[in-house]
Amino acid sequence: MKKIILIALMFFTINLYSQKNETRNPSLQSGNPIFPGWYADPEAKVFGKQYWIYPTYSAPYDEQVFLDAFSSPDLVHWTKHSRILDTNAVTWAHRAMWAPAITEKGGRYFLFFGANDIQNNEQLGGIGVAVADKPEGPFKDYLGKPLIDRFHNGAQPIDQFVFHDQGGQYYMIYGGWRHCNICRLKNDFRGFEPFADGTMFKEITPEGYVEGSVMFRRGGKYYFMWSEGGWTGPDYSVAYAVADSPLGPFKRIGKILQQDPKVATGAGHHSVIKLPGQDVYYIVYHRRPLGETAGNHRVTCIDRMEFDAQGFIQPVKITFEGVAQMPVP
Repeated sequence: MKKIILIALMFFTINLYSQKNETRNPSLQSGNPIFPGWYADPEAKVFGKQYWIYPTYSAPYDEQVFLDAFSSPDLVHWTKHSRILDTNAVTWAHRAMWAPAITEKGGRYFLFFGANDIQNNEQLGGIGVAVADKPEGPFKDYLGKPLIDRFHNGAQPIDQFVFHDQGGQYYMIYGGWRHCNICRLKNDFRGFEPFADGTMFKEITPEGYVEGSVMFRRGGKYYFMWSEGGWTGPDYSVAYAVADSPLGPFKRIGKILQQDPKVATGAGHHSVIKLPGQDVYYIVYHRRPLGETAGNHRVTCIDRMEFDAQGFIQPVKITFEGVAQMPVP
């Protein structure tokens, strides 16, 4: 009986080792940038057995009239999905369609985006939402108008991020002009629900905040990340804070992503991928190749993001190599 058990364990171990070698090949690297073209502000997600990235098409605002997406089974091989949404499908948007965020709910995919780069409450634009039955679209306008079209607490309605908390609540965290708000999305994503004190938009702006919010939960803590510095300059970077609640308070801890003069400048406006079921994280971000000075000459890259024993995010080393091939677990 013992011999049978030992043989069974041996075959299980060999099979497990074989499966690992079949699914992960460290000799294959993604390289950086991970796909060609000027793309920025990447939103990265895992849907099913595919990684997805939804970036801004990095061009002058009047040419930013559509969004592309990219999918990959392993972080190395990427497929482009062209024009998953454009201004033909969003009648109120006419320029500066940028910084998408996406979430899946009830078998449908909700794509949030900024449009028109409004500068005051009298202009038409802000944060919109589109919907599709597949992550590659095509997406159609969900509301026929912006979801947020006003400056609340001084925050420009751009750079939204949708955070699904463990209790089921969906939050939107957004803002530019050095102000950041958090709000509670209704179940149908057609509006917002007030907080217990009756307020609809709570400001959670930490020191140094400029734009590009990201939030995730790890070890019972809420990690809030953002971009700071000027988006056209070499000082663009990512910093973070940690709190016990998605409402904060968030006290800045420090930068974890920034330029390396030997690799690239202007590293910022990121998103985070967590491997399903594993404590493995990647940071997907844009940066400006060495020698490029045009503001919109930005490319999408990926590198590992790791934590120390106390749960602090370690500074990310930006690379030309990127990450090893890793199919979705």
